[in-house]
Amino acid sequence: MSELERQLAIIRRGAVEIIPEEELAEKLRRCLATGRPLRVKLGLDPTAPDIHLGHTVVLQKLRQFQDLGHEVILVLGDFTARIGDPSGKSETRKQLTEQEVAANARTYEAQVFKILDPQRTRVRFNSEWLAPLDFAAVLELSSKYTVARMLERDDFAKRFRRGLPISIHEFFYPLMQGYDSVALRADVELGGTDQKFNLLMGRTLQKEYGQEPQIALTMPLLEGLDGVHKMSKSLGNYVGITEPPEEMYGKLMSLPDELMIRYFELVTPVSLGELGRIKTDYAAGKVHPRDLKMRLARTVVENFHGPEAAVVAEAEFRKVFQQRALPTDVPVVAVPEDACPSGRIWLPKLLVLAGLAPSTSAARRLIGQGAVKINGQRVNDPETEMVPQPGTVVQVGRRKFVRLS
Repeated sequence: MSELERQLAIIRRGAVEIIPEEELAEKLRRCLATGRPLRVKLGLDPTAPDIHLGHTVVLQKLRQFQDLGHEVILVLGDFTARIGDPSGKSETRKQLTEQEVAANARTYEAQVFKILDPQRTRVRFNSEWLAPLDFAAVLELSSKYTVARMLERDDFAKRFRRGLPISIHEFFYPLMQGYDSVALRADVELGGTDQKFNLLMGRTLQKEYGQEPQIALTMPLLEGLDGVHKMSKSLGNYVGITEPPEEMYGKLMSLPDELMIRYFELVTPVSLGELGRIKTDYAAGKVHPRDLKMRLARTVVENFHGPEAAVVAEAEFRKVFQQRALPTDVPVVAVPEDACPSGRIWLPKLLVLAGLAPSTSAARRLIGQGAVKINGQRVNDPETEMVPQPGTVVQVGRRKFVRLS
């Protein structure tokens, strides 16, 4: 296999589209002939403080480009985040303050370097080139694209047909993201499939400004632990990359079997050769799904917390879920006396006080679903009252425990 073929094989891994792939091959040929690496750009808007595994799919691809010797540019959209990407949204997004964006950006920088090599990553903030644009420059930028083309975007088109408002400033978001590529003279831009319009905007604007257009590479949106919906904190089907190792390991062990190979491909650094062997062995029934899932969980935890943490997390999982023992460190919770003046407390209220449920209505649902145990005994009646005796162990689901003091 030639070096060009090797690089293309790695770049194709897990990708949904490479637009257009023949131009990427030509850029790589030129790169190998001249020794000038490709400039590969990924833009992230720091609209929330935490990153989950779903966000790392494009980061893993960026790391692959990095390992191939290309120049990686991480653009933190401190300017665009104040508008909010309208992609996939059915209404105008709430605009963030400059202070909120700055705080989120600091946490993003710390988290992305769990995957990227900080020594080989250029971090840029798009306020560097967007904030100085005067109104004449903004008018010139807006003249490069038509309203009709903008309304071809699926989310804008749906809102327009339904008579829902579309603010003018939302049209500027894809223009600004595209202008990032002009400012950086990007060769390749990465994004999720929901970013395809914005990535192609970069190609359009680069042509308008007399530059060679970038390659648009889209990666899939990762399904969450429910195996159905896109990973999302709001849906509770996520694995946060800063979560404790034991929590991360336990969550991954609840992943549907049919998603294991997809997770290996998209969120782990295993080599293409090893990935091929994993696929072959699993398809041939040479490895038990439980053992393969444990390997996946161990690999992911090791990637974010180190090998020692992965070993401890696996041992804790075996203890709690295979040997049915209590976790090593069960949080101790004190129940305030004024919470049970009669000496008894309503169980949904206890779950909220113990941090095991966000609200009493959520607690009632958990009890009704059979997810709550008291000292190992399942409780199914949401109206249950109990005496909060010291030493009582309250469990919600498979991973949440507290001991009353």
